Parts: sequence; structure tokens; C-alpha cells
Amino acid sequence: MTEMNDMQSRVDQYISQFKDGYFSPLVQLARLSEEVGELAREINHVYGEKQKKPSEAKKPMEEEIADVLFVLISLSNSLDIDLSEAFDLTMKKFESRDHFRFERKDGQTRSDSTS
Repeated sequence: MTEMNDMQSRVDQYISQFKDGYFSPLVQLARLSEEVGELAREINHVYGEKQKKPSEAKKPMEEEIADVLFVLISLSNSLDIDLSEAFDLTMKKFESRDHFRFERKDGQTRSDSTS
């Protein structure tokens, strides 16, 4: 499995070969929205009621998700955000704040942890 820092470095090496480099954050946000829209369209075709037109080619879901990831990494790189650190902070937030938010498979509840 590729580490997030490796992915960020690989995207940076790819983008760095071009004279213009990274697009502005606002352009990248627009690109991210486009890619998320394409992913949503595919999910809707597979899991929703909307059928594809006969002329539309099937797109692999993993390709659409990876497109979102590529643009998100590009945006993060251009803003000098270490995604490994950011992800770790977010996971700590979810693991503490939302530890008992949903019914747990192990049956543990908030009252169990306070006893």
C-alpha cells in the first residue's frame, strides 16, 4: 500500500514537470467538484434509479474515486498541507467525538465507559 506522503510526492513530481505548475486553489476546487459530480453520476447509475443512456460507456468506480483523490492531493499540495497529518487529526477527532455516536458492533455504550 502506498503511503499518503508517497502519493503526495508522486503527484508533485508529475505536476512539477509542467511550466504552469499547480492550478490556483479556486480552479482546483472547481475541478474537485467536477470529479465528485462524475463519481456521483456513476454511483447513481449503479445504485440509483437513473439508468445510463445506451451511448454512455461504463466508467470504473475506482477510476472515478482515484480522479477525486488526485485532484484532492493536488489541492493539498498547492496549499502545503500534509495529508497524513491532516488525516491523523481528523481520525483522532472522529474516534473521540463520535466514539458512541452510532450503535457499536461490540455493544459498548457511553455508560459502559463511565463506570
